[in-house]
Amino acid sequence: MKLADISHGPDWIIWFAFVVFTIISVVLISGHGSGLISGYNMDSKEEKSKYDEKKLCRTMGIGMAVIAILILVTGLFQTFLPAGFEYVILAIVVLDVITILIVGNTVCKK
Repeated sequence: MKLADISHGPDWIIWFAFVVFTIISVVLISGHGSGLISGYNMDSKEEKSKYDEKKLCRTMGIGMAVIAILILVTGLFQTFLPAGFEYVILAIVVLDVITILIVGNTVCKK
């Protein structure tokens, strides 16, 4: 059984998600878009001063780029990938989020 056999939605949703994640990733990697980072945009001035905003944006952008690439691979190769690949994608996304949290709270602090 292939990944395309178990997908229930239309294919345009995958491509729309890829475009959205790519745009957000590009904005964050460029060092802008700190308002898109949940929690950071609601912090007080004192809390925000503890972080290097450019590093934090780039870290989040790279993490979003990893997810965008996974969506692209899924969209392009869904007729070839086995159905169990969804678990591999899930594991990569979870590891990506954990890495973003660790790097964001260590490297991005001043």
